[in-house]
Amino acid sequence: MVTLAEVAQHAGVSASTVSYVLSGKRSISVTTRERVERSIQELGYHPNAGARALASNRSNIIALMVPLRTDMYVPVMMEIAIAVATSARTHGYDVLLLTGEEGPDAVRRVTGSGLADAMILMDVELDDERMPLLRATDQPSVLIGLPADTTGLTCVDLDFGATGALCAEHLALLGHRDIAVIGEAPAVYERHTGFAERTLDGLRARSRELGLRVLHRPCEGGYDAMALTLARIFDERPGTTGFVVQNESAVEPLLALLRQKGRAVPEDVSVIAICPDQVATQASVRLTSVAIPAQDMGRHAVEHLIAKLEGRGKDEVVLLAPELTVRASTGPAPAAP
Repeated sequence: MVTLAEVAQHAGVSASTVSYVLSGKRSISVTTRERVERSIQELGYHPNAGARALASNRSNIIALMVPLRTDMYVPVMMEIAIAVATSARTHGYDVLLLTGEEGPDAVRRVTGSGLADAMILMDVELDDERMPLLRATDQPSVLIGLPADTTGLTCVDLDFGATGALCAEHLALLGHRDIAVIGEAPAVYERHTGFAERTLDGLRARSRELGLRVLHRPCEGGYDAMALTLARIFDERPGTTGFVVQNESAVEPLLALLRQKGRAVPEDVSVIAICPDQVATQASVRLTSVAIPAQDMGRHAVEHLIAKLEGRGKDEVVLLAPELTVRASTGPAPAAP
């Protein structure tokens, strides 16, 4: 392994000069800096992470808290996590992934141990117990999601309220009047998870303005749970012709069950999904959908966190505008019999 002393000898400078080039603590002439950087590259020198952290009081690590719950669609969470890791790497940071359901204890562990320079938190609840700790610490943080009170926080998310409203508008324009929302698993709403609650609030508010009747039914996903949910919907509202699905694992079971019941999509019923484009385009009927911009969410979160680490960031809420893509699963409401 190449040492700092060997880099100094190769560049014809002192070891302290190499150290200053690496840490940026002192001004070094352009010529000397370039010579040292060239030697570092030619020799393949990698500073010891522990020594670098001690010298700079930085670990160059971002902690990403992603509780991997069984009631959440893990591929979306991991797509965001990959986007965070990729973006962080371009800024010279590595990512420490924390996947346990530790809540405030995980925040205390990071802030109290020096494990990381900053934090990104996902799976945000409206009354999230982690928020008081984030407000009380000087360690920079960004949320991917919105709590009920965003004071003193930086948050990045899809505008889920506008997403719900957009779905209602699309179905209303097609003439649908009775719509059903097939939501996430009941536990997601019991935790008051922000994205699910905000979608529902936005959809209900816009539906009231447009004169739509709305049923919301949480669903565990999977064929059996979807069969019970769909039977309940048609029992309560036989005239339902529009569905909004915010549950990736319920998409294909819903389409299969509608076929079994002799209800054609989109001639008899229309279906909109709030899901990744890959889920929408690979379904048995190509779904009209509002995409989850996972990569943009991860990238924006990192950029705002880096700005905070560099002393130029501010607390703000960044909501990404939803985009609805019309495909084969939505059409005019059928004429009343």
